[in-house]
Formats: sequence, structure tokens, C-alpha cells
Amino acid sequence: MKFNRFIPMLFLIAVMSQGCVSTKKYQDLQGRYNQLDNNTRDLNGKYLLSERNVAVLTNRVASLEEQLASEKANSKSLQDALSKALNSSSQGNVNISKLVDEINSSNKYIQQLVNTKNKSDSLNLVLTNNLTRSLSQSEMKDVDVQVLKGVVYISLSDNMLYKSGSYEISAQSGETLSKIAKIIKDYSNYDVLVEGNTDNVPITGKNIRNNWDLSTLRASSVVQALQNTYNVDPKRLTAGGRGEYNPIADNSTEAGKIKNRRTQIIITPKLEQFMDLIGKAPEKKS
Repeated sequence: MKFNRFIPMLFLIAVMSQGCVSTKKYQDLQGRYNQLDNNTRDLNGKYLLSERNVAVLTNRVASLEEQLASEKANSKSLQDALSKALNSSSQGNVNISKLVDEINSSNKYIQQLVNTKNKSDSLNLVLTNNLTRSLSQSEMKDVDVQVLKGVVYISLSDNMLYKSGSYEISAQSGETLSKIAKIIKDYSNYDVLVEGNTDNVPITGKNIRNNWDLSTLRASSVVQALQNTYNVDPKRLTAGGRGEYNPIADNSTEAGKIKNRRTQIIITPKLEQFMDLIGKAPEKKS
């Protein structure tokens, strides 16, 4: 997943648009921009590292599935051989006993693979339960939480957070953001990406040239609210915008456009936290 047009770029554009400024003021603004740019690069690097860690775990699950399929095929072959041995008078008891032992050994290994795979599959359930335990059942109605490949996605519609066509946080969004802040602060070592998304309808306005600007400014507004109002550590936060280029529904319908106008808050555990969660994952019955 790539981040597009982070806040430092918007900050520099805003400065340049103001025309001539004094040398001292320019140097001060340039210094602030450099600091923002360095922070963004650092957070982006951390996010990419977490993304690679997720890929490693996903590949492990795929490998286990392949092993499981292979062992099941081997077990079936052994069962067929046993059936032939039992139906053939030329086979002795020694050969039959050997086949039975091989079948039992194969079944035992299959069970081990099943248990390991079930434990990996349980990771999503553990993450969902852990990350939503700060919310009551009634609060969960306002927040859509999903776990995909070990990454938590909290999706909020634009009409819940902003005025139409604006990036300013609305007054009624405070209660919802306070719930999100509970989840984020409950897991203080996780990285957090706030990602703005829009539909494909072109937009222009004050300080907004297109949907890239709108999505990025909206993400920035949420990040600053989490930092300034709900005291979330800004070192954990990254703001990014994807404009209209990450749709989850068809933009040709109004219902699809509503779904695409959203802000996602993505919470990513680090590798050691993934492994800790896997260790806590409940065993499933085969």
C-alpha cells in the first residue's frame, strides 16, 4: 500500500502560494517543512515494514495449506493401498501392519498441520476482540471494524465526520472520534495510518484543487483531532490521501459513491506483536 501526497507537501505548497516572504520567515517555514517531511518519511518506513511482516505471515498460512493438502492426498493413497491389501489374499499381515502404521503417522501429522493453521486463522478473531473491547455493543453500531490479514481497518463515512465537500471536522463527530481514540490508546505501541478516500466526482474549492487534496486534508483533520483533542501520541500517526483511486464500490451509483467517501483508520501491529497474538490465539477443533 502506498501513501500519496502527505501533509508536508501540502504545507510547502501553502507557503509558496503566499508570495514573497521575509528571509527569516521563509527559513522558519522551511525548517518546519523539513521536520514534517522527516516525520512523514519515518512513519512511512515503519508502515511499510509492518506491511512486509503481514506478507510473511500470510505466506506462512499459504504454505501450511499446501502441506495440509499434500498430506491429505498421501493419506488417501495409503488408505487405498490398505484396502487393496485387505482384499488381496497374497498380502501378508506384516505388510498390512506397516500400512496401518504409516496411515496413523500421516493422520497425526495432518492433525498437527490443522492445529497450526487454525491457530493462524484465529489471529483475526483475537485482533478483533482485543481492539474492540474498549467499545460497548451500542458504540460498535457507529464504527465498522474489520481485520484483514492481521491489519485492523476502522472505516468511517464522510457524512459522519465532515460537512459535504469540506475537510473540517463536524461538531457531532466528537463522540465517534473519542471511541476511535479509545481503541488506539488501548494499544499504544501499534502504528496508526489515517487514510482519506473520495468518490470520483471532481471537486474544487478554497485550498482544494481536486480529490487528492480533499482526501489528504480530511485525513490530516482527523490526525490533528486525535492528537490535540484526544491526546494520541503524534509519533504514532500518519495522514495520507488516496483520492478517488481506492474505491470499494461502483462509482456509477449513488450508493456506491457514499461507500467510497470514507476515512479509514488502519491499525498495524509490529512483527513481535503479531507473534504474541498468535501465541494467544485459541485452538480450533478440527
